[in-house]
Amino acid sequence: MTEKDYNDCVTNYADNVYRFVLKNIRQEEDAKDIIQSAFEKLWVNRKKVENEKSKSYLFTVAYHQMIDHIRRNSRTTLKEDLSDTPVFTSHSQPDVKKILNEALYKLNETQRSLVLLKDYEGYNYEEIAQITSLNLSQVKVYLHRARIQLKNYLVKPENII
Repeated sequence: MTEKDYNDCVTNYADNVYRFVLKNIRQEEDAKDIIQSAFEKLWVNRKKVENEKSKSYLFTVAYHQMIDHIRRNSRTTLKEDLSDTPVFTSHSQPDVKKILNEALYKLNETQRSLVLLKDYEGYNYEEIAQITSLNLSQVKVYLHRARIQLKNYLVKPENII
C-alpha cells in the first residue's frame, strides 16, 4: 500500500469506521482514539496490507480495539440503567432515530456490532466472520437472535413507529 492508497483509505473509510465504533460505545472521544489507533496500525502495517483489503483490515482492527475498550471500561464503570418508560406520549410524534438507537443499545456488544456491520455497513456474513473472529454459523445465529430481539423491542406498544 502506498502513501496515496493510505490517504485514500482515510478519505473513504474514516467516517464509516468512526460511525461504527461510535454507535457501539457512544463516547465520541474514545471512538476517535480507537479510530486513530486503527489508522496508525494500518500505517505501520501498510506494506503487509493489500489495498483491496484495507477496509476490512480497518474494521477488524477497530472492532478488536473497541471490544478491548468495552471490556476495560465494564470493569471500572457501572452500566447505564435504561428505564422502561414509554418513549413518547400519545400527543407527540415518535422519534424514530431515538427508538432505533435505544433498541440497538438493548443488544449486547457482539449482537450490536453484527447488526451494525451487516445492516449499516453492508458487509456479507463471511466478511463479518473475519472481522469479528467468529465462525460463519455463529455470525448467522447471533445476527438472527439480535434481529428477533430488535423486532420484539420495536413492536412494543410504547415503541411502535
